[in-house]
Amino acid sequence: MQLEKKVLLLGIYTKEDDETIQEVLLKLEETGMFTLKEAKKLLKELKEEGYMEGSQLTLKGFDKGKEVAEEFKI
Repeated sequence: MQLEKKVLLLGIYTKEDDETIQEVLLKLEETGMFTLKEAKKLLKELKEEGYMEGSQLTLKGFDKGKEVAEEFKI
């Protein structure tokens, strides 16, 4: 999995309960990691790969998010 997808998945995995996916995308855009257009493309890819369904992580997405969180843990 490419780094940008991991960062997006991590952002979704760690989002607050009251945060929307759109807010996560905007927050990541502000960091300069990628543009909103790129983030939406990556989000679509995550959905196509079975990591998300609608605006929720699937079990596969949750497990991968947990794995990515451990990978980026300092």
